[in-house]
Amino acid sequence: MVELREALPSEQLPAGAVGAVVHVLNDPPTAYEVEFADADGRAVAMVTLRADQVVQRDGHL
Repeated sequence: MVELREALPSEQLPAGAVGAVVHVLNDPPTAYEVEFADADGRAVAMVTLRADQVVQRDGHL
């Protein structure tokens, strides 16, 4: 689980939105495919994010 450091207005995701990493892209630079869901568990966005755009919920990534 990761948290957005910054809002993504184009995806209607606010800073602090929590998503699940579904794939790690290891080609430099490292990036993460992250799925965001609503309160009912329905996917609302799937985005590829740079490492500096997210923080793991326990503070590491």
